[in-house]
Amino acid sequence: MLTKAAKGTKDILPNQMHKWDYVERIFKEVCGRYGFREIRTPVFEHTELFKRGVGGTTDIVQKQMYTFDDYAGRSLTLRPEGTASVARAFVEHKLHAEAQPSKYFYEIACFRYEQPQSGRLREFHQFGVEVFGTGDMVADAEVIALGADFLGQLGVRGLSLRVNSIGCPECRPGYRTKLQDFLRPRLEGFCDTCKTRFENNPMRILDCKSPECRRLAEGAPLMLDNVCEGCASDFAALRANLEALGVAYEVDPGIVRGLDYYTKTAFEFVSESIGAQGTVCGGGRYDHLIEELGGPAVPGVGFGLGIERLLLLMEADGVDMPEPVGTEVFVAYMGAAAKAAALGLLGKLRAKGLRAETDGLGRNIKGQLKQADRLGARRVFIIGEDELAEGMATMKDMATGEQRRVSLGEAVEEALEGAVVLR
Repeated sequence: MLTKAAKGTKDILPNQMHKWDYVERIFKEVCGRYGFREIRTPVFEHTELFKRGVGGTTDIVQKQMYTFDDYAGRSLTLRPEGTASVARAFVEHKLHAEAQPSKYFYEIACFRYEQPQSGRLREFHQFGVEVFGTGDMVADAEVIALGADFLGQLGVRGLSLRVNSIGCPECRPGYRTKLQDFLRPRLEGFCDTCKTRFENNPMRILDCKSPECRRLAEGAPLMLDNVCEGCASDFAALRANLEALGVAYEVDPGIVRGLDYYTKTAFEFVSESIGAQGTVCGGGRYDHLIEELGGPAVPGVGFGLGIERLLLLMEADGVDMPEPVGTEVFVAYMGAAAKAAALGLLGKLRAKGLRAETDGLGRNIKGQLKQADRLGARRVFIIGEDELAEGMATMKDMATGEQRRVSLGEAVEEALEGAVVLR
């Protein structure tokens, strides 16, 4: 239907935008304090980027990407996540030649074909941060601390931070064999997706949401118990850094993350307030992604945070958000000559940063005052024939009903008193 949004998409209406504006502003402020710079990437990329970067065994690549051929026959995909695009930009523009580390943040729309549910849409929005150019666990701890700082500043409560190490190319082959040996006798009971993962990426089986698959995987060997000396040392350093930064956490060996590029650090901020899909923010380290995309050997770490799910959580937790600032001043008029004077005053008020409105429907003065009240205007300037002849306006305080005459030349200064000004 032409008058209904496509399944899995939602309009963000004007009466909701103040919530989005608020979390966006806080996110940018926190990222700025941590030394991150904003980056913007295209909404679609060559399909091969996500196949190579995100991983051919992931649900995203196998089931969820919006992929199409353009008129020249090139396969393009609406981005399903942010990291691969930022990594591509890092390689393409040779940003690795700059002083490292490179620290970026972004706010993007992403697209995945999946069954819509509360806080999970086919078009969704994401905050993200990426750090390239350092393998030091200080970067991992800083990324996690930034997430904790942001969520804490918003007033989100009841979150737990869970961290894990998911190993590296040195220790994963041995673990893979152990895990396959454990899973093989049970394999027939797993879902078709898990059976497919058994050969290519058996660790992803532990991330399956099917209750039966989770039951069959109980008691499986854990990556954290099988990491190499280097990964163990890095995980110990991560924990020490988080403790030094004052970030509370718990070790959760069950965290796998759903993207193939992750190595070593994996983490999630989890809430009990938004049902079974409780992960609000998740991320980790990806030391080989840049190399996989054709760049030099540059390590990286980052996270993604769903904005719709964040707002859902804030609502569930009863977090107060600032109400939008409405119209400060309404300019009412009577007659054609007064209309010209009203428009002149309106322009001056807006030039000073005031939210100012006037009538656009030819209402009488009573109707204009009703409209000013609906808009929440604090003050109304009324210009009629008598006021215009005297170079004056009648100023009405909408809260008290008090009225007094002010000169048109002084009206702007009167309006500025106690007003919220846009800068």
